[in-house]
Amino acid sequence: MRDEARLGREVHDWAVPERPGHEALQGRVVRLEPLSADAHAADLHRAFAGHEALWDYMPYGPFVSAGAYHRWAKEREAAEDPRFFVMRDRVSGHCGGIASYLRIAPEAGSIEVGHICISPEMQRGLAATEAMWLMMDWAFRAGYRRYEWKCNALNMASRRAAQRLGFSYEGVFRNHLVVKGRNRDTAWFAITCEDWPALSEAFRVWLAPSNFDDQGRQRERLSDLTSLARYASDPLQG
Repeated sequence: MRDEARLGREVHDWAVPERPGHEALQGRVVRLEPLSADAHAADLHRAFAGHEALWDYMPYGPFVSAGAYHRWAKEREAAEDPRFFVMRDRVSGHCGGIASYLRIAPEAGSIEVGHICISPEMQRGLAATEAMWLMMDWAFRAGYRRYEWKCNALNMASRRAAQRLGFSYEGVFRNHLVVKGRNRDTAWFAITCEDWPALSEAFRVWLAPSNFDDQGRQRERLSDLTSLARYASDPLQG
């Protein structure tokens, strides 16, 4: 116990996880497909077009044409880090969002989700939330110990989304980056493997068909469920 207090707890029964692959992740209402410019760029550009504010906090965009977005996607589709996935709504068949794993560090058991861009047609819907759950569920099943979310500290929508999804706020790195010629202070959030069992159950309850009425309205809010889960794993974070 004395060594643990001085040096940190030992990590037992843990193996270095695999890196994210190229396999699709299938949910009930959304399918996450590895980015392919030819398969996805035109539909994504359609979904994003006319909503320039989506790119306010991104290091790239907005894109002036479908061709420009296709070129951006083509340059990134084979990348291993970030590893991009596209959100395809299984009901409409349309692509409405994109996200990636990045800063992938299997040897540390750490992985981040980022480059998240979700079109207005998919925002605040079941598909986008299920997509986020699919990505974090894969990471923890693969054996990652820490799942991160970082955003511009001024991006209040992203900060609220992180906490709704069950991430715990860890602080702000001041003067962290220069993005599009502007200072960026970065807010850090994370979920750990100790948090995940309670959060996984919260998502299971929220995503269940029984949680939605005939009009698709939720009966229990995800933010309420994840707040309780965070409190269960760490009362100081609740």
